[in-house]
Amino acid sequence: MGDFLEDVDTAVSVRYVVVLDDRSLGSFSTCEGLGCEVVMETREEGGNNDFVWQLPTRLKYSNITLTRPLGPDTSRIAAWFAALANGYDRCTGTIEAKTANGRKIASWQLQDVVPVRWKGPSFNPDQSKVLTETLEIAHHGFVAG
Repeated sequence: MGDFLEDVDTAVSVRYVVVLDDRSLGSFSTCEGLGCEVVMETREEGGNNDFVWQLPTRLKYSNITLTRPLGPDTSRIAAWFAALANGYDRCTGTIEAKTANGRKIASWQLQDVVPVRWKGPSFNPDQSKVLTETLEIAHHGFVAG
């Protein structure tokens, strides 16, 4: 029975490892916004008052926000943003959800990843809490696999 419980342990201590092409940005403790939405267009048909046509038009991808405690991997993000001053080449990104022991739960490959925002820690002497950083990225869809 112990083996069964280890196989279904998917939501405890999950970390998200982010790799851009072959460069690792390290692991993050939270990942929000990973998803997509079908944009619908409505059309009313003359003389038909029973319903409105719902037509799918395109896919829309939300920005992804990754958060982690401040650490040595912060310099990798700083270097990525600093490189933007000389122009930018879009890259393929991979986000892997892993358990605490490093076993991969799921992964997502993203096309044309672009950094949007980095937010560093807030220093407040009145509160003793872990210093965190947040990275927001945009992308143009999932890589078809």
